[in-house]
Formats: sequence, C-alpha cells, structure tokens
Amino acid sequence: MSRIAAKFAALKQEGRGALISFVEAWDPDQATSMALLRGMPEAGADLIEIGMPFTDPMADGPTVQAAGKRGLAAGVKVRHVLAMVRAFRQQDGTTPIVLMGYLNPILSYGPEKFCADAAASGVDGLIIVDLPTEESDLLLPFSNANGLDFIRLVAPTTDDDRLPHVLNGSSGFIYYVSITGITGTRTASMEQLQQAIPRIRKVSNLPIAVGFGVRTPEQAGTAARIADAAVVASALIDTLASHLDAHGKAKPGAVETVLAQVRELAAAVRRAK
Repeated sequence: MSRIAAKFAALKQEGRGALISFVEAWDPDQATSMALLRGMPEAGADLIEIGMPFTDPMADGPTVQAAGKRGLAAGVKVRHVLAMVRAFRQQDGTTPIVLMGYLNPILSYGPEKFCADAAASGVDGLIIVDLPTEESDLLLPFSNANGLDFIRLVAPTTDDDRLPHVLNGSSGFIYYVSITGITGTRTASMEQLQQAIPRIRKVSNLPIAVGFGVRTPEQAGTAARIADAAVVASALIDTLASHLDAHGKAKPGAVETVLAQVRELAAAVRRAK
C-alpha cells in the first residue's frame, strides 16, 4: 500500500477528511520553502503538495504564478525539488508528498529518469496539470514502474462519458478542480460540490480532493466533509507573500505565520467529521 493510500485509509478509520497543504519549491528561497515543508506535518497537514516552478503555468492564477516566478528567480531546478523531498524524508517517513507541475520540465529531465529519481527521493505521487489523458503514455508507464501514484484532474466540465476515460490508470486520489478557471480566483459553493462529488464517486472508489479555490478554514472543512480532502495553496502563498520585504526576502516570523494558518485549516478539517 502506498503512503497516500495508507494515509487515506487511516483517516477513513478516524472518520474525517484530509488537509493537503501546498508549498512552492524555493519560494522565495530554498531555506524558507524547506522550513515550511518541514513544519507542515506538525501543523496538521495530512498530505503535502510541492509545486515545481515552471515558466508557463497555464492553470495557475496570479498568486501561484508569482510564487513560481520567485522560485525560478531563486534558481530552482527539478533536481532541487527532488533534493527537498530527500531532505524531508530524513526526518519524516510517513507524510505523503505529491509533486504538482507541468510536463515540459519532466520531458527535459527525461520521463523515465524523473520517475525513478522521484521515487528514490521519497515522492509518492504526481499531478501533471497539462498532461492530457490521450498522452499519458509519456509518463504513466514510468510512474507505474516506480510505484508513484498518478493523480488525475477532473473539472466541472468533465462530462459523464469522459470521466471513466480520464480516470483510467489513476491512483492515489482524484483531484477535483472545483471551478472552471485558474487557481485561487474564486470558490465553488457547497451546493456545487454536493452535485459534483457523487457523480465522480459513481465512477471511482478513489478518495477525492477538492482544490482550486479553497481558501478559508470554513471552505476547507466543507470540502473535506463533502469529498475526502481539501487542497489549500493560494491562501498560504498569499500569507507568505505578505510577509516578504521589499527585496523579496522572508521577514522574521513569516514561516511561523504560514504554519499558524495551516493549524487553523487543519482544525477546521478535523471538526468537519
């Protein structure tokens, strides 16, 4: 059983959903993002997504775009993201880590080598935002060979006929993009989630995580209760960005402030049984 499957199984026994928190690699620098990554499990994150900065992040809203730009300006490469995971695994062997990013840097790295190196570094799953189902053979054979969960994105516009096709070969969990649009711009209503999630459950038994617009503890609690997990990214990045100085460096207390926000989100998810 993968770390992701084991985590969701344990949470199901507890009768609650998961909080999936997000950190952009090297935003605004290696040390700050590493401190956030190390601190998130203790703050209550059940799973963690690490964003791999890319120059053309078509699905990202302004907040995540800015975070990626800061990471790229700091000099981050794919190999540095994998190094972050290796360093994290030295102290945490249980918290699932998912890499979220785009296909081009993986193709440049080499898909087979990337999947092998990611697994060896302690990565558990991949979310490749711009990889369509029809081209999944570019990566899926290598992720399967290395035991990496291949996490698919489902949108409100994914109709009933396409759902089984999109989810073919998926594992770990399903990432439900709860809005039509880019990250962090608006939020799906409880009624919209109540309509969408049962439709996906008819097709797959995998846990469902709701992202793209979950910002507040209340929204996280609602998403985790109706689905199986809430993904929070832009809200955490906004908090970090508001604690950078004029030179883009993290002010004292920036990491602690973001982790305090993770604690609030985690508490809301735990209350939403």
